[in-house]
Amino acid sequence: MRGDYVRGFELLDEAMVSVTSGRLSPIVTGLVYCSVIEICQKFHATSRAREWTSALIGWCAGQPDIVAFTGRCLIHRAEILILDGHWDEAGREASVASIRLQQGPSKHHAGPAFYQKGEVFRLRGQWDEADAAYRAASRLGFDPQPGLALMRLQQGHEQPALSAIRRALQSVDDMPGKLRLLPAAVEITLAVGSADDAWELCETLRDCARQYSADAVRAAAAEATARVLIHAGRAAEALAHIRRAVEILWDLRAPYHLARMRVLTARACLATGDTEAAQTERDEAIRLFRELGAHPDEAVTGKLRATMTATGSEVLTLRQTQVLRLIASGLTNPEIAGELGLSQRTVDRHVSDILTRLNVRTRAAATAFAVEHGLIGMGVSG
Repeated sequence: MRGDYVRGFELLDEAMVSVTSGRLSPIVTGLVYCSVIEICQKFHATSRAREWTSALIGWCAGQPDIVAFTGRCLIHRAEILILDGHWDEAGREASVASIRLQQGPSKHHAGPAFYQKGEVFRLRGQWDEADAAYRAASRLGFDPQPGLALMRLQQGHEQPALSAIRRALQSVDDMPGKLRLLPAAVEITLAVGSADDAWELCETLRDCARQYSADAVRAAAAEATARVLIHAGRAAEALAHIRRAVEILWDLRAPYHLARMRVLTARACLATGDTEAAQTERDEAIRLFRELGAHPDEAVTGKLRATMTATGSEVLTLRQTQVLRLIASGLTNPEIAGELGLSQRTVDRHVSDILTRLNVRTRAAATAFAVEHGLIGMGVSG
């Protein structure tokens, strides 16, 4: 917690030597297993979490009467399985964990199990099921963030997503809590809020990566940096950060996150004029999303196209493309706000950004761009 990441995990590894030697009682063994894995998850020490969770599964197989440990064990396993892309198995493990833990004396421990169930449903676009799982987690005292905020963003409910992630960030003052929320906060703030606010959040995440050298944290910081740079029209700089994140994610065996990085690479390639590479990355991302069953990501990625600016230096975001289509349809800013469920201030900012990015001064000129690039009638969702 004080920032000495290396020494802290050296001590935890020493503790695990005693656990795996079989010299401790079952109760103490279970407590240490769960404590160490929980710390690994909190500080995104993914490789260690995967290793010790596998060991805990084996130990729990011989301790069927210790329901609390077997239930928490399944939650940790579900989280690892989600990262690995084995979502069917993750959902089953989380379901079993929720049942076991609710049968024990501390029912609130089932909250994280319902959250993991919600994550599987969200990634697959099963919104109603995800919403029910997140609500169940909340009833048991577990804050269903950032998953719920990310789902609202995917559904196009942008302001609720932004309000939720801001509230969640304000409610935590410890580093593990911030590490859990910051990657999603950058993504949501960049899509809905201020670019300056997104960059500030990104800087905080980068500071965390420097202090806590876990691979997953460094990958998240590199991805966030790339997103902000692309948004700012600095795609060439973003490519180096994307490459850094991809190298780490390959080692972490995280197929969903790798697919998302391919989408980001496609956007950066579009912005730098390399449309052939952009198409290749886009197609590979779609293939991976389809294999995983990540239907919302597959649908959005399928709509990605070369919506280049007049100078070929930037790419419009999906939301900006949607606003541009409505401008081309003749709607006023208040009408666009009503159509998309946004505030007029948000629409005003989008319109201003669009005119700047397209290097045009009028809505008529922006409409001409939309006609030229075939954006009218595309049906791009935010």
